[in-house]
Amino acid sequence: MDGRRYSVAGAGGVKIGLLTAGSGQDLLLVHGGAGQIESWEPMWSALTARWRVTAMDRRGRGSSGDAEPYTLGSEFGDVAAVAGHLAERAGGPVDVFGHSYGALCTLGAAAGPAPLRRLVLYEPPGPAAAPADWAGRMTDMVARGQAGRAMFSFLTEIIGLSPARVDEMKNAARSYDALAVVSATLPREAAALARADLPGLARAVTVPALLLLGADSPDWARDITGVLASALPAAEQVTLPGQGHEAMDAAPGVLVAELERYLGSAPGH
Repeated sequence: MDGRRYSVAGAGGVKIGLLTAGSGQDLLLVHGGAGQIESWEPMWSALTARWRVTAMDRRGRGSSGDAEPYTLGSEFGDVAAVAGHLAERAGGPVDVFGHSYGALCTLGAAAGPAPLRRLVLYEPPGPAAAPADWAGRMTDMVARGQAGRAMFSFLTEIIGLSPARVDEMKNAARSYDALAVVSATLPREAAALARADLPGLARAVTVPALLLLGADSPDWARDITGVLASALPAAEQVTLPGQGHEAMDAAPGVLVAELERYLGSAPGH
């Protein structure tokens, strides 16, 4: 992935690594649970041809640092800090696209004083996405050094992918170690989800939001998206036909088209 790599201070002074490329209006990308900056690779060229795009490594992975104790609030603060850096450079609030756990972090940042203009939220998870029984089994797997089994469980039981699709993903070339990310972050994020109050966060948001939902996504994604559509002050919901939770990999062009429709392309493109 092309672009300039640098970092800013997130919540509590934790280093948050960034990658920026393109020109025009700013678009911040916040990846999901098992990802890092490189998760956006299938969409990167198309996005940077339309906007000045900044992708952040969430804390605990990639080019970012980490700190204990882990809290959801620290993740909200990281997104707010990055948005503040971009807004200072841009001279005003910025747009942000968050996927999965990154969409939850984006929602939390928008519920506070973060300088965000518009939100695109693709299936943020809540407590129903991490049932206690599954979270306990997954955490035990990670503790026993079975990150691969934990990842398989996450993708099939929570994300709803078929074993055949998981095999396809496992055999695809990937530019980062997803199992290392799973080991470092999945148990703590599952624990944090049990206490997440998405409707409460949504009621504190004052900016417009686009909610993206895959037609083939799990029930929890459909339920949460519906709740957020009612709780957010200015929300539009779009269902992606034939897609599930991972359209960035399966149909990146579909997501780019929705972003361009909602946010508009950069001037001159």
